Amino acid sequence: MTAIPQGRSRRAALTSALCAVVVAGAGLTGCSGDDPDAGTNGVGKLPPDRIQSRTRTAADSAAAVHLAGNVVSNGRTYRLDMRLKSDGGTGSVTSQGVTFGLLRVGKQLYLKANAEFWNHADGDGKDSGAAGKLDGKYVKVPQGDPAYKRFSGFTDKNVLLEGLLTLHGTLATDGHHEQSGLRTIRVTGDKGSGGTLDVCLEGTPYPLRLVRAGGAGTLTFSDWNKDFPLTEPQKNDTVDYGRQLPTS
Repeated sequence: MTAIPQGRSRRAALTSALCAVVVAGAGLTGCSGDDPDAGTNGVGKLPPDRIQSRTRTAADSAAAVHLAGNVVSNGRTYRLDMRLKSDGGTGSVTSQGVTFGLLRVGKQLYLKANAEFWNHADGDGKDSGAAGKLDGKYVKVPQGDPAYKRFSGFTDKNVLLEGLLTLHGTLATDGHHEQSGLRTIRVTGDKGSGGTLDVCLEGTPYPLRLVRAGGAGTLTFSDWNKDFPLTEPQKNDTVDYGRQLPTS
């Protein structure tokens, strides 16, 4: 039998003890220095196409989500800060330096903005006479109005996620990362030119961060499955414009 040097034995014991302390403190099941997927939900070990499939399923099944970031569409940049669930959504959209609120409860869509927004809605910057009445109010958007189709998509969880959570080109994984304190696995399309998606490795494999292809925006996703109130505004805060809204 070969004797193990006492110093080596002590070092091994100390290493094991430190590993046990770190694992216990972090709630992990093994030393992550050896396996970056130790203690995770395991999706980091899957092929990239299966990771994308799993995260899409998780997102579709979630009852609610908070989405924030920039989306570039038709040459225009929109800054979104929206909370979404199956029967509607609420939040704000900023475009060309102008911010307006959106609220959809069921099929009814409301747009809320200040007088300056409505003064410029016709594109000439002149007082349309309606700005004072619409200032700070929830304005009902008729379903036949072009604005309804344009803005309701920002409040539709399924439509919005289906359009956003898509990577283009050949899929690959690009290592382990971190987003908002959570460990992630990054999936790329065409080495990043087709977009990148960070998928949570802790608990349910929700998407946490998306960089869209072609510089078309960056979005973060949080508060998955966290419910929020979604109710019709008070009648004294609501205006039924009664006709097509001003356009810009």
